[in-house]
Amino acid sequence: MSQQPAARAAVMNDVARLAGVSHQTVSRVLNNHPSVRDETRERVLVAVKQLNYRPNALARGLAGRRSRVIGVVSFDTILYGPAATLLGVERAARHAGYGISIVALEKLDRAGVTEAVNRLTEQSVAGVVIIAPLLTAAAAAHSLPTGVPAVVVESDIAGDLPTISVDQVAGARLAVEHLLELGHETVWHLTGPKDWLEARDRVDGWRQALEAAGRRVPAVIVGDWSPRSGYEAGHRIGSDVTAVFCANDQQALGMLRALHERGIRVPEDVSIVGFDDIPEAEYLSPPLTTVRQDFDEVGRRCLAALLDLLDADLPDAPPHPRVAPTLMVRASSGPPA
Repeated sequence: MSQQPAARAAVMNDVARLAGVSHQTVSRVLNNHPSVRDETRERVLVAVKQLNYRPNALARGLAGRRSRVIGVVSFDTILYGPAATLLGVERAARHAGYGISIVALEKLDRAGVTEAVNRLTEQSVAGVVIIAPLLTAAAAAHSLPTGVPAVVVESDIAGDLPTISVDQVAGARLAVEHLLELGHETVWHLTGPKDWLEARDRVDGWRQALEAAGRRVPAVIVGDWSPRSGYEAGHRIGSDVTAVFCANDQQALGMLRALHERGIRVPEDVSIVGFDDIPEAEYLSPPLTTVRQDFDEVGRRCLAALLDLLDADLPDAPPHPRVAPTLMVRASSGPPA
């Protein structure tokens, strides 16, 4: 009596065929890649269960030699933007089953970034995310002589590495256009530090919005990211100022205090708009109109871009559009008196 041949075990292509996707997509689902749509992920998992698919143990063993740790280069700061970006990356990594190893630098220059990446390479990390908000750090990140898969978080700058960023120019335009639509003749701008990419882009967006509307472009009010710079600017602005776009919410907080001390009402006399949407923004007095950055989405896109680089079936990482900001309208902005 002849023996029936054993049924062939399902392979990844069988799963892909049943689910109606590519085998790369199946691989991404099995590796918790964050860029897979929920409905696609569910379809693949149903096919895996239906076919009783078991990934090849040897293949998974070889793939498992890749570290499950992502290296992150950041810098020692309590500023909300970089800290929130780091948290967004950590959340996305954890969701995908990766840990993170952080190197925090006191100074983001070429030597520091290079040393940090080399240190993470020695730890055999799978890849590196470089949070590089300064011009010097961004330039250094894009010229690293290393074969380590890397993604840069910053504003738009030329380079070979995938870049994930919030559209800072668009965010600044949202703020200024909002104030112009309320009836203000023009909008003053309190800047961030000139060596920060975000500060540069917010100046560009502010100027573009005023020029597009045919409005006068006042001289910028030079500041840094601190509440003190907003406080000092609030004591300096003249009686002709009716609307101010601050480069971040901490500056706006300081300006609110200064205007209160001067007896200037917000928004009746001066409207103020910030940038970032810090957790305290809606609890300021008055609640702050601001531009929200989605740092969790930045983190998800960072990890997706890095995993694309690590995928053997994807020799080039696909481009990632900039994350769109959102205007959060609250009580600190209103029509001029």
